[in-house]
Amino acid sequence: MAYYRSIFISDIHLGTKFSKAELLLEFLRDNESANLYLVGDIIDGWAIKRKIKWAQSHSDVIQKILRKARKGTNVYYVTGNHDEFLRPFLPLMMGDRLHFGNEFDYVGLDNRRYYVTHGDFFDSITMTKRWLAVLGDYGYDVLLHLNGVINFVRNTLGIQRYWSLSKYAKDNVKKSLSFINDFEGILSEHALRKEYDGIICGHIHKAQIKTIDSCLYLNCGDWVESCTVIVETVEGEWKILDQLV
Repeated sequence: MAYYRSIFISDIHLGTKFSKAELLLEFLRDNESANLYLVGDIIDGWAIKRKIKWAQSHSDVIQKILRKARKGTNVYYVTGNHDEFLRPFLPLMMGDRLHFGNEFDYVGLDNRRYYVTHGDFFDSITMTKRWLAVLGDYGYDVLLHLNGVINFVRNTLGIQRYWSLSKYAKDNVKKSLSFINDFEGILSEHALRKEYDGIICGHIHKAQIKTIDSCLYLNCGDWVESCTVIVETVEGEWKILDQLV
């Protein structure tokens, strides 16, 4: 059992067939922390409106998180664009250790201040062209379906390691790379303008730790493809953990 000062998880997308809830359960069973931050898109309200795919493992993830809160873990739920249905009820505190909000402050072991947000408020497509964001969401689902076909063929050929077409496209298509770079820069600039030392986010499904203009940018990744989290160790070190490695 590993123990961390804080664990940051985003983009689980419970309610979709692509959520890697079983792998997340394994991670939650094997790792404990003083603080657990759920950095948006935990429950996929968009998918639920279309066609819900709610497996028992999705309920198990929620129960596991609630159990951690009851046992003393401070749990902070940051809303994202896919679970925006919670926003009319915010801010909300359920018990002493379960908090809901659009954003939170976090102070690292080194006393540096971090702004914790999902990131969709800084995405011009999500905020101003909702129809285009939903259309993109459908396209992403198509690529995720193709992932299953491709990896079935790979497994038949004896290649066991999972490979993601959607992740490959996101990492290599020029416009996608431009969007990711713009997103990272805009969030880092906002954090510095608000006199934070860093920013912790999700939304774009790309785990990352890097410094942008003196701002420490940390992105949790997702539990649809990469199955990654950001952690701060008890020594104050920031790391990306990858459940697929």
